[in-house]
Amino acid sequence: MLFRLGPALALSALLAGCATPAPAPGPPPAPVSVPVVQPIPGQRPVEDAAPPAPGFIPPQIMRGPGLDGVIREGPNHLIRQFGQPRLDVTESDARKLQFADTPCVLDVFLYPLQPGGEPRSTWAEARRASDGAAVDLLACMQALRETRGQRRDGPAIEGERE
Repeated sequence: MLFRLGPALALSALLAGCATPAPAPGPPPAPVSVPVVQPIPGQRPVEDAAPPAPGFIPPQIMRGPGLDGVIREGPNHLIRQFGQPRLDVTESDARKLQFADTPCVLDVFLYPLQPGGEPRSTWAEARRASDGAAVDLLACMQALRETRGQRRDGPAIEGERE
């Protein structure tokens, strides 16, 4: 047993020499002084002003081939193309029209292009109706136009030309 203990003790002594000593603690951090502001006698403290009213922020307008006749158009033009929207949501000066049928769902976002202007389509997104996976925007728009053309018995909006 002594034969086994001897090499183990020697190995322990050698390994102890390889150990890194713990670093010495450094000096404590210097105290941070915070200036104390005292009100001037006879003056009222200044109250926080209300945040400034936000100005008009022009919307980002989608660009790309095949978007003519959809982007920068008003809601009536879009309804003539795609039929009655499944959803028509207005929030403040923004509006979202959602057109849907078996092939896909098309969301068109409308914002005013200038202060006080009427909302115009600025962005569109398309997804599959079955599972919401993204689909080609132009293909979805064409499919909805074709589906609308097959269902249409007469004009969708009074005064619409064929």
